[in-house]
Amino acid sequence: MSAEEVKKVVLDIIADVAPDEEVSDINPAESLRDQLDLDSMDFLDIVMELRKRHSVEVPSEDYPKLATLNSCVEYLTPKM
Repeated sequence: MSAEEVKKVVLDIIADVAPDEEVSDINPAESLRDQLDLDSMDFLDIVMELRKRHSVEVPSEDYPKLATLNSCVEYLTPKM
């Protein structure tokens, strides 16, 4: 999967987990949790959706690597 495809996957999952948030306004270099007012359960839902939809396991020690959209793409691209 290309970086652009991974970005779309992440944005689609965020849109499903936080349907009231406008994903098109996301700054890819800023914290997703701060921009979207995600709580820890929302973040875990995103991680679970990655596993369910794409069989990607993200160990808890790697959660900080999913802080921004850019870091999500960088971390997930080789795994997808």
